[in-house]
Amino acid sequence: MSDNIIQLNEDLIKNDLKDLVRSSVEETLNALLDKEADELINARKYERSAERQGYRSGHYKRNFQTTAGEVELKVPKLKGISFETAIIERYRRRESSVEEALIEMYLAGVSVRRVEDITEALWGTKVSPATISNLNKKAYEHIEQWRSRPLSGDYPYVYVDGVYLKRSRGGEIRNVSILVAIGVSSDGYREIIGASEGMKEDKESRRSFFVWLKERGLTGVRLIIGDKNLGMLETIPEVFPDARYQRCTVHFYLNIFSVTPRNKMKPVAMMLKAIHAQESKEAAREKAIRVTEKLKEMKLSSAAKKLRDGIEETLTYMDFPTQHWTRIRTNNTIERLNREIKRRTKAIGAFPDGQSALMLVCARLRHVAGTQWGTRRYMNMDHLTKPEDELLSDITAG
Repeated sequence: MSDNIIQLNEDLIKNDLKDLVRSSVEETLNALLDKEADELINARKYERSAERQGYRSGHYKRNFQTTAGEVELKVPKLKGISFETAIIERYRRRESSVEEALIEMYLAGVSVRRVEDITEALWGTKVSPATISNLNKKAYEHIEQWRSRPLSGDYPYVYVDGVYLKRSRGGEIRNVSILVAIGVSSDGYREIIGASEGMKEDKESRRSFFVWLKERGLTGVRLIIGDKNLGMLETIPEVFPDARYQRCTVHFYLNIFSVTPRNKMKPVAMMLKAIHAQESKEAAREKAIRVTEKLKEMKLSSAAKKLRDGIEETLTYMDFPTQHWTRIRTNNTIERLNREIKRRTKAIGAFPDGQSALMLVCARLRHVAGTQWGTRRYMNMDHLTKPEDELLSDITAG
């Protein structure tokens, strides 16, 4: 029985079939090119005709990548008429779609090595890292348009924070800061409204950032949420005089923990959270006074001083609708974005310059904005724009 078994070389068959398909594709495409040339000239080879528009003048060769492999095209050269083949035009469109696919893969977080593997599987040829880099440069133009787009409508709540990345400068690795702003629109949706390179946490960097947002159309700002920064505190009244400042409570806690012994952090954290769990600003202030005294009893005078000096900046959110309190007392919504940015840029290491860091950050931000993050309603802004009794009547009527 074993003598009747036919042994097949699977690899050889695959290679032969691929060569056969590639040859067939090459022959077909060249035949189509000749036919296109005949139609443009309005005459076949060597045909004499009064309607002839031009003459053949040989051909030139060019390689053409197909799903069956690379083929050699013999593109006709014509005299008296230009030869613009629909095949080549379709190829250009295909190349454009391939570029878009590669850019989307890269922006979605697919590694360069993985992109190479995917392109080889799809088109039989790897796209080099240099090619991917060139495609990303093309994408940067669109990213910059998105980054600098005009803003329309009001954004009552604005979150501002910076993310630090590594960059190489003069042979040294230094930090580069990217300032990011998220706005909650008047209909309750989150939108990434700004990202810009900030050399350091100073007044000029923050002022330039806020002025840039305002020039692009940022209006209706009522509350700006962020970590404590002297540049921010001095700039908000200057650029957005009607806006108020809310210091992120989480960053405030961390600042107090910096002068708190590790074995006392848990009870201190519980006391701090109790302050912001109060039902009103007056009750929170009273609770803060009691916690300050308790910290002094625990021999934590530095923590007590930080609490006393900074508590008022963390209570601004209590002047806004209670339904929004958990959303606007911290910078958590932007901190999550920062973690996503760091995850995406971790493999990069040190950027060659601040501009490349900014573009990749914006690419990631634009990608996130297009997901459920930016299409899901974040909060009901009716609580901010309608009187409480009107809202109650709406609920009753419903």
